[in-house]
Amino acid sequence: MKPRPRPSTARRLLSGAIGLVVLGLLVFVNRPVVAFGSDALHDFTINRLSYKQKYGHWARLPVPLKFRVNAIHAALLHTGKVLIIAGSGNNREDFEAGTFRTVLYDPGQDRFSEVPTPTDVFCAGHTFLPDGNLLIAGGTKSYEVLEKDITHAAGVMKIKNESPTGGPRVFPRGTRLTAKDGRAYLTRDDVTVPAAIAMKHGDQVMTHAGAAEVWVDAEAAGDASIVDHPAQYAVAGLTGLDQRNIYGLSDKITREKQEYGGDRTSYEFDPRTERYVRTGDMVRSRWYPTLAEMPNGDVLAVSGLDEFGRILPGDNESYVRAKKRWVAAPKLKRVFPTYPGLHLAADGRLFFSGSNSGYGSDTEGRTPGLWDLTNNKFQVVPGLPDARMTETSSSVLLPPAQDQKVMIFGGGEVGESPVSTRRTAIADLDAAKPAYVPGPDLPHPARYLSTVLLPDDTVLTTGGSSGYRGGAYRGQTRSDLFNAQIYRPAGDRFETAAESTVGRNYHSEALLLPDGRVITMGSDPLYDRAGRDPGTFEQRIEVYSPPYLFKGARPVVGAGPGTVQRGAKAEFATPDAGRVRTARLLRPGAVTHVTDVDQRSVALDLTRSAGGVAVTVPKAKGLVPSGWYMLFLIDDKGVPSTGRWIQVR
Repeated sequence: MKPRPRPSTARRLLSGAIGLVVLGLLVFVNRPVVAFGSDALHDFTINRLSYKQKYGHWARLPVPLKFRVNAIHAALLHTGKVLIIAGSGNNREDFEAGTFRTVLYDPGQDRFSEVPTPTDVFCAGHTFLPDGNLLIAGGTKSYEVLEKDITHAAGVMKIKNESPTGGPRVFPRGTRLTAKDGRAYLTRDDVTVPAAIAMKHGDQVMTHAGAAEVWVDAEAAGDASIVDHPAQYAVAGLTGLDQRNIYGLSDKITREKQEYGGDRTSYEFDPRTERYVRTGDMVRSRWYPTLAEMPNGDVLAVSGLDEFGRILPGDNESYVRAKKRWVAAPKLKRVFPTYPGLHLAADGRLFFSGSNSGYGSDTEGRTPGLWDLTNNKFQVVPGLPDARMTETSSSVLLPPAQDQKVMIFGGGEVGESPVSTRRTAIADLDAAKPAYVPGPDLPHPARYLSTVLLPDDTVLTTGGSSGYRGGAYRGQTRSDLFNAQIYRPAGDRFETAAESTVGRNYHSEALLLPDGRVITMGSDPLYDRAGRDPGTFEQRIEVYSPPYLFKGARPVVGAGPGTVQRGAKAEFATPDAGRVRTARLLRPGAVTHVTDVDQRSVALDLTRSAGGVAVTVPKAKGLVPSGWYMLFLIDDKGVPSTGRWIQVR
C-alpha cells in the first residue's frame, strides 16, 4: 500500500482551526452539560475522604423560613445552643414597628426556636458572666438619618435649670424653644431637667445648675433654621423667675447626617430559662460598645455612641454582677474607638489589640497597648505594621492562652475607605517590652475576617471581604472572600482550608460548636452583585468541619465533675487514655462585628491512668476567668473529643 503523503503545514493549521471551531460549537450548544460536569467533578472532589482530611468540609444548614433572621450577634451558651440575636437587624422598618428578634439553634437536636426580645439590642455589647449568663447591654435607641433625608434642621439642646427649688421640671415632647431672632425648635422626646444643687464652698453658697439634653427639630423646614454657632433659647410656657432660670443651650443646629443613637437597657440572658432578664440600666447610653470581663468577674463597658450619636469621650463604667447594676468608673477614663478588641491578660490587664469597628477619632484612642485597671496606666505596644488599618480587623488570644500572644488579622483604613490589608501581626504580652512583630500575610487583603480557636491549638480564619462591606475593590463590584485558612501558631504559618460557598462581610459571625465544627452566619453587604442596588442581608448558615473530624475515631470524655476550682485537679474517665496527648479548656465565643473578647483556649496539665485522665486547671484568674468551658481531650493524631461542659469557679 502506497503511504499517504504528509499534509502540508498550511493544511494542518486549517484542519486544527476547523476542529477548534467545531469543538467550540459543541461546548456552546452543550454548555449546561459542561457546567453540570464541572459541578459534579467539584462535588466529587470536595466529598472525597482524602480531600476532607486535608482541607475539611463545608455544608449548608437547612434553616426553616420562619427562623431566618439577620444575625448581628451570636454566642454559644453552656447548654450547647447557639444564641442568634438580630434585634431590629439593621432594618429601619422593623425598628419602627418594634419588631425585635432572637433565635436559638440547638445543634444537638438540629432545631430552632424563637425567643421574645424586649428591646432593640441591635449593636449592643455582650460578654459571659461567671454563672454562664450572657450580659447584654446597650443597643439602638434611634436609627441614623442620612443628610439627603433631613428636611428640618436638628441638633442637641441642653436645657438648664438654675433654680434649686421646685424640684425636677418635666417638659413633654414638642416643647417649643425659641431663639432671639424668633426661630423655633421642638423637642423630639419628653425630658426631665433636675433642679439646681446649692453647695457651700467656705462662706459662699454656689449653685450648680441642673441640666438634661434632648434632640430638637426646627419648626420650619429648609435651611433657614440652621444655626452654626452656640446660642441660647427661651423655653415656651414659663412664667416668673422660671423664664430666667430655665433656658436652652445648643452648640449648633444643622441638616447634617444624624448617627445611630445608643440605648441604656441591660439584660442577662439566662441559658436555663432561655429568657432576657432585665438588670439595672447603664450609666450612659451605648451603641457599639465592648463589654469585657475583669478578673473579679465584674464587667467593664467601654466606648460606644451615646443617645445622640456622639462618640463617648472615655466615660467608662462597670457592671457589679452581685447587685446587677451599673456604676460609673471615673478612675478608668480612656478613649477607644467603637467595639475595641480587648483581651484579658494573665496579669489582669486588658490588652487593646488595635482592632475596632469604626466610629471615633481617626487618631485618638487607636494605639494598641496594655491597660492596667488598678491605676489606669496604659503601656503602649508598638510595632504594628499598617497601623492605620485596624478598622474592621479581628484579633484573638492565640492558643494556648499560657503563651500570652495576641494576633491581629487584616483590617481597613479608617471610615468607608476601600483600602484594606493582608497584614497579620503578633504581640507577645509576656515579653519585657511587648511589641508587635509581623506574622504571615493573608492570601488576600481582608476586612471582617472571622477567627475561631479550634481545640487542636489552631485558628480558623474564614469569610471577610477586601472592600468596604463587601463592595468595590480594585475594579470588582463585589469583593467577598470565599477562601479559608487555618493558622498554626507552632509553625507560624497558614494552611489552605476548603472554600466556603457563602460570602460573609459586615455583620457576620463564626463560633466553635461543642462537636468541634464551626458555624458561620450573617453578612450585610452594602450593594448587590452588580454594585448598583442595595445589598440583601445574608440569612443562610454554613457549618465547617475541620480536617481533624475526618482522621479517625474521636477520644471520648466519660464521667467526671461538672465544676472545678482554679488550681485544682479533676479526673475524667475515658477508654482512650492511652492515646490522649493534650487537654484544653475552650471558653465559648460571643461575637459581633468580628469582636469576640470571650473565646480563649487554656492548656491543662495532664496525667493518664488505665481508665482515665487527670487534668489540672491553672490558678491565675486572668488566665482562666471564672465561667463555663468546653473540655476537649486531643489524641496523638490531633483528633479532639466532643467538648464536655464544665464550670470553672
